[in-house]
Amino acid sequence: MSMLSVEGLAVSRGGLPVLEGLSFSLDAGHALVLRGPNGVGKTTLLRTLAGLQPALAGTVSMPPESMAYAAHSDGLKSTLTVRENLGFWASVYATNDIEPALKRMNLQSLETRPAHSLSAGQKRRLGLARLLVTGRPIWVLDEPTVSLDTASVALFAEAVRGHLANGGAALIATHIDLGLNEAKVLDLTPFKAKTPEEGGMQGAFDEAFL
Repeated sequence: MSMLSVEGLAVSRGGLPVLEGLSFSLDAGHALVLRGPNGVGKTTLLRTLAGLQPALAGTVSMPPESMAYAAHSDGLKSTLTVRENLGFWASVYATNDIEPALKRMNLQSLETRPAHSLSAGQKRRLGLARLLVTGRPIWVLDEPTVSLDTASVALFAEAVRGHLANGGAALIATHIDLGLNEAKVLDLTPFKAKTPEEGGMQGAFDEAFL
């Protein structure tokens, strides 16, 4: 069953097309890892899917209120404790139980610590634990393992596996091997937008106004 469907998508950064002609689907219980060199448009694509910027062309289809997006920011309130931060996000998404999130990301011993006193890796684990309290079935993640050590990367991979086992789906942009051998890989390089000289979309826009 397809939870996220993308057809003929084109996205831009700074007003210039970066990806075009992109189509894929993401089914329940599956993970898709985005690959490609720096600057190819992974973050731009994820921001577009999350509704933070409009697409140049194409369609994105998913059930309403189904996506949880985790970008580079951990999204923490520095003066709140670990438990209070998770409780805040649980209230935002109208969910209740934060205990599984504390346990899954190994935060139980830190639950009374204010976020500002955490290390970079601990903050990242707390930021990722937010996903577990959203109740959203589609996780869209941009370089989620930044600042994580090997053990924490393994914790995160297990969290993703648990999410998939419960019928969720995950779209992940990452440069590292997460150990998710079951995940499919989508290389964005073939979808890099052509330059105006190559007859790309920007060239077509320019010609329309000549």
